[in-house]
Amino acid sequence: MAKRVMVVDDSRIQEVQIRSMLEGTDYEVACYCRSGEDALAVYDEVKPDLVTMDIIMPGMDGLETAQAILEEYPEAKIIMVSSLAYEDTFDEAKTIGAKGFIDKPFDQEKLLAAMDEALSS
Repeated sequence: MAKRVMVVDDSRIQEVQIRSMLEGTDYEVACYCRSGEDALAVYDEVKPDLVTMDIIMPGMDGLETAQAILEEYPEAKIIMVSSLAYEDTFDEAKTIGAKGFIDKPFDQEKLLAAMDEALSS
């Protein structure tokens, strides 16, 4: 059975790219959310195995959203996805409890490696 992924990103293009990269793999996009607020509202209903979380979004940013999800669901596996590859952002994501960090742009190999690592931790 495929592992269920929740994609949280305000860019529909990013969701389409991730969905395309996951075709034919052990992963499937189970849910797409355009905001942190949406992700929080449906997380319990979707029960994803893994979340890819953009950092820069209108409203709640990805770091705030990841923190809120992890406070309520400490077993959640979240990978931060961003073009803001600053050391302090990476450190903050790790402190919150994110299982990985992927810099945009990324390829299928990098995405799958981060997902496999997040689920094995």
